Amino acid sequence: IDACVGLINDGSLGPDDLMQWIKGPDFPTAGIIRGTKGIVDAYRTGRGKLRVRARTHFEEDDRGDVKIVVTELPYQVNKAKLLERIGELVKEKEIEGIRDLRDESDRDGMRMVIELKRDAMGQVVLNQLLQRSDLEVTFGVLNLAVVAGRPQVLNLKEILQHFIDHRRDVVTRRCTYELEKRQEREHLLEGYVIALDHIDEVVALIRASQTAQEARTALMGRFGLSEVQSQAILDMRLQRLTGLERDKILAELAEVRADIARLKAILANERLLLDLIIEELIAIRDKYGDARRTEIAVFDGDLSEQDLIPNEDVIVTLTSAGYIKRTVLTEYQSQKRGGSGKTGTTTKDEDFVIDLFASANHHHLLVFTSAGRVFTMRVWQLPEGSRYSKGKPIVNLISLEPGETVKTVLPLQEFSEGHYLLFATRRGIIKKTDVMAYSQIRVSGIKATVVDEGDDLVAVRLIEGDRDVMLTTRKGLAIRFKHEDARPLGRVSRGVTGVKLRGDDEVVSMDLLERDKQILTVTANGYGKRSHTEEYRITRRAGMGVFTIVTNARNGSVVGALQVDESDQIMLVTDGGTMIRFRVSEVRLAGRHTQGVRLVRLRDDEKVAGITRIADADDDAETTSLLTPDEAPDEGEAAIEDPPQDDVELDDGDPGDDD
Repeated sequence: IDACVGLINDGSLGPDDLMQWIKGPDFPTAGIIRGTKGIVDAYRTGRGKLRVRARTHFEEDDRGDVKIVVTELPYQVNKAKLLERIGELVKEKEIEGIRDLRDESDRDGMRMVIELKRDAMGQVVLNQLLQRSDLEVTFGVLNLAVVAGRPQVLNLKEILQHFIDHRRDVVTRRCTYELEKRQEREHLLEGYVIALDHIDEVVALIRASQTAQEARTALMGRFGLSEVQSQAILDMRLQRLTGLERDKILAELAEVRADIARLKAILANERLLLDLIIEELIAIRDKYGDARRTEIAVFDGDLSEQDLIPNEDVIVTLTSAGYIKRTVLTEYQSQKRGGSGKTGTTTKDEDFVIDLFASANHHHLLVFTSAGRVFTMRVWQLPEGSRYSKGKPIVNLISLEPGETVKTVLPLQEFSEGHYLLFATRRGIIKKTDVMAYSQIRVSGIKATVVDEGDDLVAVRLIEGDRDVMLTTRKGLAIRFKHEDARPLGRVSRGVTGVKLRGDDEVVSMDLLERDKQILTVTANGYGKRSHTEEYRITRRAGMGVFTIVTNARNGSVVGALQVDESDQIMLVTDGGTMIRFRVSEVRLAGRHTQGVRLVRLRDDEKVAGITRIADADDDAETTSLLTPDEAPDEGEAAIEDPPQDDVELDDGDPGDDD
């Protein structure tokens, strides 16, 4: 009402000005609106999202046990269903640290108690509840209304202006109606006054008449009265002929004439009409106004769950069966290359690790699926596990369709303009798309790319700066070209040819290269080597590539290749769940045609599944370099006597649009 009054008095006020009076929605069940951005969006544009959370506090009993007490719920949240949902989360172990739930509500108000275990962190448990249950919900605001027969989305000023216009119309109609009624009453009272002024003659005329119709006609002819006035005089009771009644009639006539003058003035003067609207609105406010129930909390003062999670470096592990976890990086101390490694994850016999990478808890995580869709979450939202745990199914974190599987995941520090995502598939197709196209991802995911039937995503990388693209194949070939060779395409597109494959060869990895670094190539049998980036000449995309490592019975096929620096460390994982972390400097620099050195000793039927780079990692273990300038080649490390011709690629590539 205050905002309406303000807008009536100053029509130039905008939505931002009106928000000095209208702070935000007020729900009957109270609760807390988290932040003002959704309110501002809704009032400025007509669309917005509000986060409404329950009111909670912590209590501690005599034994020192902590409990979360809920006294207000978000609007339309059912308390019984909420308790049931929290119980399910505890049973499924999605939330740890809750010992008991109970409802202590009575006539004095609502009270829901959540007892915590002794070792539980109350604020962390509360934030998990806010995230995974209806202790915090989203209200979508859509100010859609039918205006002049057409639907429109209105901002705050437009809503209030239409309401004021409606009040103007209502008050105008009411004043017009009241004016008509007062004028009718004035007409009757004027007839009464004429009759009272000539009462003796009126009585004689009525007595001389044979019928009522004759008397009415005589009155109309003698005194110039209307039919309505004449009939009212005939219907008038005799007590109205007294002097006291005459005074009442004259007083009422004066009052009626004053009302008529007031109503005519209101209808003739817009300002008087608006003043009347203001007067009536203020009367409603003073009679029915009460204190705000729903608190609007400033977001900056809120502690989100992310604020309570340290931004530690972690290793994320994904298995072929869809189990995922994050493990603190410090659990993997550096070893010397050639060791047996440590158990990095526990897998079933038919399951194996397909991807691992280093990231940080606060980074975004883009999850790409076989259907070409992408989901997003924060790394800290992944289940935390030790080196020995297998993690939890990723299907519990994202909504996959039947038959859809996770193919690759990409950590992303932030979304920013001018950067691109580069996609690569097993059949050598690449696609470059602006990263901002993925900045607004729904909970149900969005389409990320088009993947041909029978093809799979191998990798997705973020292009930063002037980087070259290197695709490595299973049979030991690699192609290097500038990323500008691939023109930017939209989200829902197929891409272009990145490398031409021979026979049953396929792409196993993609990396973006910087100058003055080395390429580390790793094979399935646990061997690898690093070579200078300059040994891989730049060609055009769609070529066949050059040899990067020998693939034979000793080495096995290529698992992956990535760019490394002397200060980096490498995390290597096998399909049996074993992980080993070692320094890049321990792997000998060698030419492209060498077989490499042993990186990990594998058990029977065990193969290397993936590798990841850990840049500038802290090393808590006491390790020394295995290599000296004069060290002899490791087992099988000697170069091939007659290596294949360097330029085995018969085609330097054609980046034409026919791809």
